[in-house]
Amino acid sequence: MEYTKANTLWTRWEENSKNYPDREAIVHWVAGEEPHRWTYKSLIEAAKKYSVQIKKAGIKKGDVCAIIMRHNPNFYPLYLGVSRAGALPAVLAYPNPRLHPDKFRHGLEGMSQRSGLDYILTESALEPVIKPLVEKEGSTIKSLFFPLDWDINEPLDKNLDSEIDNINKSIKPTESILLQHSSGTTGLQKPVVLSHQAILNHVDCLGGALKINNGDKVASWLPLYHDFGLIFAFQIALASGITLIQLDPFEWVLAPIIHLEAITKEKATLAGLPNFAYNVYAEKIHDDELSEIDLSSVRMFINAAEPVRHDSHERFFNKYKKYGFRQSALGAMYGMAEATLGVTLSTPGEFLKELEVDRNELSNGCMKFADGNSVKRVCVSSGKIIKGCGAKVVDENRNEIADGLVGEIAVTSISLFDGYRNYPEKTAEVVSDGWYYSGDYGFKWKDEFYVIGRKKDIIIVAGKNIYPEDIEDAMNNVPGITHGRVVAFGEEDPEMGTEQVAVVAEVEDQTEEGRKKIRLDIIKAGMTIDINIHKVYLVPPRWLIKSSSGKPSRKTNKERIASGDDPQVWSR
Repeated sequence: MEYTKANTLWTRWEENSKNYPDREAIVHWVAGEEPHRWTYKSLIEAAKKYSVQIKKAGIKKGDVCAIIMRHNPNFYPLYLGVSRAGALPAVLAYPNPRLHPDKFRHGLEGMSQRSGLDYILTESALEPVIKPLVEKEGSTIKSLFFPLDWDINEPLDKNLDSEIDNINKSIKPTESILLQHSSGTTGLQKPVVLSHQAILNHVDCLGGALKINNGDKVASWLPLYHDFGLIFAFQIALASGITLIQLDPFEWVLAPIIHLEAITKEKATLAGLPNFAYNVYAEKIHDDELSEIDLSSVRMFINAAEPVRHDSHERFFNKYKKYGFRQSALGAMYGMAEATLGVTLSTPGEFLKELEVDRNELSNGCMKFADGNSVKRVCVSSGKIIKGCGAKVVDENRNEIADGLVGEIAVTSISLFDGYRNYPEKTAEVVSDGWYYSGDYGFKWKDEFYVIGRKKDIIIVAGKNIYPEDIEDAMNNVPGITHGRVVAFGEEDPEMGTEQVAVVAEVEDQTEEGRKKIRLDIIKAGMTIDINIHKVYLVPPRWLIKSSSGKPSRKTNKERIASGDDPQVWSR
């Protein structure tokens, strides 16, 4: 697509409303209801009214407005209205019903102190939980507002609208447009600041790599507090002038079929999915639910946000090929919030590159093709570098290493973040000479990048690097384990002076005999990939704690196991 030379996001959104006034901008999807359909014209008109209310509330240019709101059709014009007023929206996760109010409040308080939150825009239902933060002595939060209670049907105040228009025109492309928090399990951390220029550049670069066209529609259940949802689904769609079909993440968790129903009914062409979602679609949706599903409109499902796994793609494709899904529509991307989003992307319409490698050699830091004597691992490419970005693989001294050697992936981009807000020490740890050092491990081969794990998650047993992803893949084939609900990590063994491998798995079976068999099968599964499982912890369904991006967190679950005070944990 050809993009205009708008230098701020509001300018781009407003231009889209003039160029495509009747095109659907956002289809707000709720299961069992008629969707609310925002056209570009109606969305901008509502956003202007919200910006006037923002101005009336005393919110000024540069103020940070945390938005904590459930799935609601008025979220979108509110978000745009905050931006138009020159304030910085920061979408935060709505508290899970199972999360204790004190824990939610403590997490929010920590963010407010470090991120510098000025105002909170939320629902009245959260007032009892959040109001004590506003009233607390020394709080950075100035006030609490309930924008869903505002009357945006009243006529637009032309004087205030003109003032806001002048504020908006004064905004420079290099100024910040939003604050985005990286994912975490005990509260959102590391606030990433992005500029108008960074996002508009990314729309050009990633949008170009995706080959976005006027007929595209994005269908997404991804949370808007996560960079994959906020940038890929929301920002790139709106800035490109295409349609976003937005589902409720909480509804998706309860009934994943709604995403496929939305794709079918709206004839969506693009979707972004973390790898675990492919397992959910393959395992959790019964065939009798799929009689009316048609995925033939999809030109690309983009796997990102965690290492891409061959088995997940294979199971998904084998199940959905009879519903019109093409194997060439399986795509992958590698990126992070610090680079706005994408750094590498597979070529749309082409089959993903895969390499069958020797797992043990990979653990020793070298990609070697598997032979008849190898313990095999299939590595899936996350594509090639997109325009405006750079990537390299480096050793522990941050020196670039040869293709085929495993190291840390470093990236650079014309859309690189401005740093972690109020965290100069954390910024300095990961940014040097314009390069962001990701903490992800992988290798490069024939210009394709293969991401295999996180540096901090690697288990080192007697000097051998073991990737927990490999163990978890093997465990998912063990009968009795809930698929996708297993984590592996290292436990210190003082006697041996090294780490040992531990596995936590969710199981339905509560009998002593049944659990003993599952434990033995887990140990045997480890042996098939030449790994000794030292400790097995079996836990009931829904025990594992997830990160804000929906993945079981190794670190948090390791800490929970280490506490040793949960009677539900079975170990031998």
